[in-house]
Amino acid sequence: MSSLTALINAIRAGQLGQVRAELEKHGAIAWTDEQGDAALAMGIACFLGHGEIVRELVARGAPVNHADNRLPTSPLSMAVRGKRNDVVRSLIELGAEVPEGMQTGLSEHDVMIAQWKAFRDGYAADSKRAAEQLPDIEEINMVGCSNTDTQVLEAEVLRQAVQKMR
Repeated sequence: MSSLTALINAIRAGQLGQVRAELEKHGAIAWTDEQGDAALAMGIACFLGHGEIVRELVARGAPVNHADNRLPTSPLSMAVRGKRNDVVRSLIELGAEVPEGMQTGLSEHDVMIAQWKAFRDGYAADSKRAAEQLPDIEEINMVGCSNTDTQVLEAEVLRQAVQKMR
């Protein structure tokens, strides 16, 4: 059995430890072929909703974007088809570009926050465009605050962010 076949089997089983072992055993993987076994491994992880495995594959060099993320084999499309909103969110946070008009299963607010996190963490593909497009957002950690209604604050932040993105 080839290493990529063993990797795909570990991904299907959702075994992160085995995926890491196979990646170590195989060494460098040529992730550049959008139609090959390596792309299939990433697509399966996205479709099945194995978020930690997706993050591990990206950390090992797997691309989150294809030339066109509308292609049915792109990681983003695979996660959307599998209705894996948590993986869709993770892919966007890892720099996946959402094609205009693509239905991701996430709200506009969730997509905007994920794009902002990608920019903040340095995953945005085009940092200059992202800096111009994404609004300044301040993270507020309200540890220990209970019974605090933040809906008005969240609504205002979302309204301002949507206006700046247009």
